[in-house]
Amino acid sequence: MQKKYRFADYAGFDCGGVEIGIKTWGENEPPRAGEPCLNFLVDDVQEMYKSLRNNGVNFINPPKHTRWGGKIALFSDPDGNLIQLTEIDWDKYFNTCAMGG
Repeated sequence: MQKKYRFADYAGFDCGGVEIGIKTWGENEPPRAGEPCLNFLVDDVQEMYKSLRNNGVNFINPPKHTRWGGKIALFSDPDGNLIQLTEIDWDKYFNTCAMGG
């Protein structure tokens, strides 16, 4: 996989046109609620949500906007692993990051 970018606790990798994100907890910090979580970057969260829901996926959280320029939806697989779909408005995301929030 090709690394696309990295932050202190997250790295995004390109896997054949699909982004796979890996999140860490920092040095010795224990896992926080809701982690670990496999994150898929998608073009349209609402469209993916409808498609997966129509195919029997039960979502924990339907699509919602974030303050950092994203739209996310959360579900779990049959083994209880958390999976998040993320759509990012990159302009808003970078502006929010530049403002420190």
